Amino acid sequence: MGREGDFGRLGEAAEWLANWQNRYPPRIEKPTLAVFAGSHGLVEEGVSMSSNQDTLEHVSALREGRAPLSAIATQAGASIRIFELALDKPTPSIAETAAMSEKECAATIAYGFEATEDHPDLLALAVAGAGVGTAAAAVACALYGGSPDYWVRPSSQTPATLSRKRIDLVSRALTLHRGHLSDPLEALRCLGGRELAACVGAIIAARHQGIPVVLDGFATTIAAGVVHAIDPTAISHCLASHITRRPAHEAALERLGLKPLMQMEFQTGGGLGSVSAIGLLKTACAPFIAEPAST
Repeated sequence: MGREGDFGRLGEAAEWLANWQNRYPPRIEKPTLAVFAGSHGLVEEGVSMSSNQDTLEHVSALREGRAPLSAIATQAGASIRIFELALDKPTPSIAETAAMSEKECAATIAYGFEATEDHPDLLALAVAGAGVGTAAAAVACALYGGSPDYWVRPSSQTPATLSRKRIDLVSRALTLHRGHLSDPLEALRCLGGRELAACVGAIIAARHQGIPVVLDGFATTIAAGVVHAIDPTAISHCLASHITRRPAHEAALERLGLKPLMQMEFQTGGGLGSVSAIGLLKTACAPFIAEPAST
């Protein structure tokens, strides 16, 4: 690729795509947005501005094509695959017991493999689930250390009372599960949620199949962090689409050595960043697809 330097980050992204797709010029013809939706019992402790019912309604809107994310995916030419992870059975509060049993965590990781079964040439990740950000913050504490307030740090839109509740819950969860958190998969099992476990599976499956992955917000970044903690070389097929206004998202990206492709200042993830990046990545491919065959 002779001219990627002319195109800055777009050139870098095109080179990354070509390397992982193992073809030149790179192109995006069959992108998929995988949305993993779960529910959390910790929501009952008042740590989320949304509810598990809101998650159900969001999933319904996605399935019916009524959600803004649906329109953006259509514009980007991406198919949406929605993975509902026992929405009617929230994981228990991580401050009271482990989020998942060993068997359930392993099965959920394996379920995430299905995100690649249609063999997309680009896989964009997203999660939906009230409370997933708090669970991801707890996993981040286990992976990287630091105080709960560092990883729970909210955006400017989050009420202080809500932040305090989140910090308290994460602190209690870390105390309860100490001794089980040095292993990244155990940290995922005890503190995470089904969405995070399924994302881990999708990232692993994509790695083995040579499919480039676009991460979304804080939660999908922490899922990549679990894989990275197992093997630091295992997420080179992952690209950070954007950075949210949540300070902990930036901190997590720094731990993984990932530089966001876009600065969109979305409040949260939810798939807006990863699906928006598909269009930008198609733009990144365009100059190289248009090159004369002799160059």
